[in-house]
Amino acid sequence: MQNFSQILFVMWRETVEAMLVVGILHAWLSHNPQGKPGLKYLWLGVLAGLGGAFLLGLGIDAVNAVLSDEGQEYFQAGLLLAAAGLIVQMVFWMRRHGQSMRRNLEQSLGHSTQQQNWWGVFSLAAIAITREGSEAVLFLSSLATGANGLGAPSFWLALGLGVVLAAGTFYLLQLGGKYISWRAFFKGTEILLLLLGGALLVAGVDRLIGVQLVPALVAQLWDSSGVLDDGTVLGGVVSAFTGYRARPSLMIFLVFCLYWGGVQWISRPTRQQQAHA
Repeated sequence: MQNFSQILFVMWRETVEAMLVVGILHAWLSHNPQGKPGLKYLWLGVLAGLGGAFLLGLGIDAVNAVLSDEGQEYFQAGLLLAAAGLIVQMVFWMRRHGQSMRRNLEQSLGHSTQQQNWWGVFSLAAIAITREGSEAVLFLSSLATGANGLGAPSFWLALGLGVVLAAGTFYLLQLGGKYISWRAFFKGTEILLLLLGGALLVAGVDRLIGVQLVPALVAQLWDSSGVLDDGTVLGGVVSAFTGYRARPSLMIFLVFCLYWGGVQWISRPTRQQQAHA
């Protein structure tokens, strides 16, 4: 249940982002007579980007398959930590560049169209989709463990539901803010992503403690299982999206505090932003 909800959310968010990029490119090319020949290259680029992400997924799965049990623990811990770092990077990248993304994409398309450089359209789509797809693959690979591995029906069900929800969300967003705006969507999911990043970081450190690469310092600081047990369905969902532990070690507590302290430090307004406020 924990991994299912995480996989569903990641697939939903990443698919919406990919649809946004493709939607911007497709709308510009469709509404510019000179750009219509580039539509074929746009879809070829989308396929190439999906293919690149798929190959990355196969590579990660192949590496995991040849490792020993202990090696898999190290590898999965590394994936969890990398996914946590990438989530934080993605959130703050979107916060900084999200408003100018449409303008930058359209400028690049205009330049390629003027020069009849349709391979430039292909490259733009392929790079954008590969980026989104690779992020999704890394996140999903870090989550697809145990009973929710790549071969589990629940894993593929979560992927399918994520895509369906993304299509519905994209449709609502395309209605021009009648039900939900892009700004509200990214603001809300940004918070969930940062929570998920903290949960993945805690899970990664947990694995490193399990293989005794990182010390627990103090095995158990407190026991709040009487209030919310992370072994129950509700507690498991809260744990999956926040990193909550009913019986945390001192190391987990310190990592959790450092993560959110770091997020707050990165989020602080710059002098330039304060001047515009």
